[in-house]
Amino acid sequence: MPERDGYIPGVPCWADTGQADPGAAAEFYGELFGWELEDVMPAGAGPYFVGRIRGGDVAAVTQPEQAGDPAAWRTYIRVERADDAAERVRAAGGAILAEPFDTGDAGRMAVFADREGAVFRVWEPKQHKGSAIVNEHGSINFNTLHTRDMESARTFYRAVFGWDTLELGPGMAMWTLPGYGDHLEAKTPGLREQMASVGAPPRFEDVVASVVPCEGDETPRWSVAFAVDDADAIAQRTAELGGQVTVAPFDGPWVRTTVLSDPQGASFVASKFVPENKDLVGSAVGSQAA
Repeated sequence: MPERDGYIPGVPCWADTGQADPGAAAEFYGELFGWELEDVMPAGAGPYFVGRIRGGDVAAVTQPEQAGDPAAWRTYIRVERADDAAERVRAAGGAILAEPFDTGDAGRMAVFADREGAVFRVWEPKQHKGSAIVNEHGSINFNTLHTRDMESARTFYRAVFGWDTLELGPGMAMWTLPGYGDHLEAKTPGLREQMASVGAPPRFEDVVASVVPCEGDETPRWSVAFAVDDADAIAQRTAELGGQVTVAPFDGPWVRTTVLSDPQGASFVASKFVPENKDLVGSAVGSQAA
């Protein structure tokens, strides 16, 4: 897959996981996905292990923001200015969990929650542009909002990021950013034609993330999905490495997918793109994105 060199505002651009034992978590993901790992923090600072494929940044493993926080994967969304994003979140009824702050020369970020408490981060890049490798084995290929109030979520994320929705059937919708497809087509000529050839619906080129209803007593949250070549093999390997298979591999629209957790409890999705599954009915927890 072509490597990414930055993102336009309104597009998820990075993910990391906070873990009580970052070193052990880094070893797990390195074994699972074949990442090369480097602690990019200076001596004496908390570790920040960046996972790479062919030298390109994929995602990272670090400490939780507060001692005792459960292990979790965290979504970052590209913005032009983190301070402006904070004002939009306030105006839209969200919460500011961490005011915008600089992270050295890498960029400027902030931590927010939407109206239901789903936590996300924004990223104003400087030297660090986001994930360079996406949509291939061992790299992020989707971010998903789990919500109890779709209408409230639509209003909030439209106000903060300008997102719209693309309905794909009962229980499955996608967040779209108008004009994103034009950006992708300019970088990868023929992308729209390629998507159409595998049966993608109109406007799918504008998709930036997905949204699904919360199930049972599930807490509203953002989750991440990793592209894999074989969902069944990844589920088996996760168990061998001390993780858990939360939802066994199953076929959904466009994918064969599984829900997993690492040994410290951070949940994630592993998803294989299966175009012949496009007409299956149901809600997929992960999907392929351009």
